[in-house]
Formats: sequence, C-alpha cells, structure tokens
Amino acid sequence: MIALDTSSLIAFFAGEPGTDVDLVDRALADRRACLPPVVLTEMTSDPKLPKRVAEILEGLPVLELENGYWRRVGKLRAAVLARGMKAYLADALIAQSCLDHDVPLVTRDTDFVRFAKVGGLKLVG
Repeated sequence: MIALDTSSLIAFFAGEPGTDVDLVDRALADRRACLPPVVLTEMTSDPKLPKRVAEILEGLPVLELENGYWRRVGKLRAAVLARGMKAYLADALIAQSCLDHDVPLVTRDTDFVRFAKVGGLKLVG
C-alpha cells in the first residue's frame, strides 16, 4: 500500500505534471492507494469537490487509527519541535498514520521531510 497526501492528490486531479502525480496514478491503477484519515477529511472538505473525485476517494481504503495513536502523534510532533523545526498538526497526524501502518507517503509537501528525519516516515514522490 501507498498513502496519498492531499498535495499530490490535488495535483493529480488538476492534471499537473510530477513524479508524485505519476505515483498517485500508478497506485490508483494498481489498487495500492490508501488514505490517512486527515487526507480524506481535507479532500472532502472542499464544498466544490467534483462528484467524480468524491467517488474515487470513497473507494479508497482509509488507514485505521491504532490504539495509542494520539499519544504517538504528540510525541512525534514534540520530537520535531524540539529540534527547532515546524511541525504542523495535520502533517503530524498524517505522518503518524503512515508510520503506524508502515506505509510510505506520496507527497509534494516538503514539510514532511522533517517527519522523515525525526520519525522515520518513508516518503516517495
């Protein structure tokens, strides 16, 4: 499985070029794509979300929250912040979902590099 981030999904649905977009396309075609819960929330929060996109998102598996998730998110975010780096809450939530399920994240958002360095998040794209 490969988790898809909001940034890469938006680029994919907008028809933008990029390695991450190619990975999203391949993961969807191979039925290997999954969504962290926060990504599903971010994507479906768009009141103008096209029906076709909503249907695609509905068909994707969502990473379930594991017991102790909220504590691990706090510890991960604290570890990043302790190193003097930014750690947005939504990014920490996404990163921990991927870490808990040992799945890489396809993203074009460079903020996730901090979670890779500090927490071992696997990034692709």
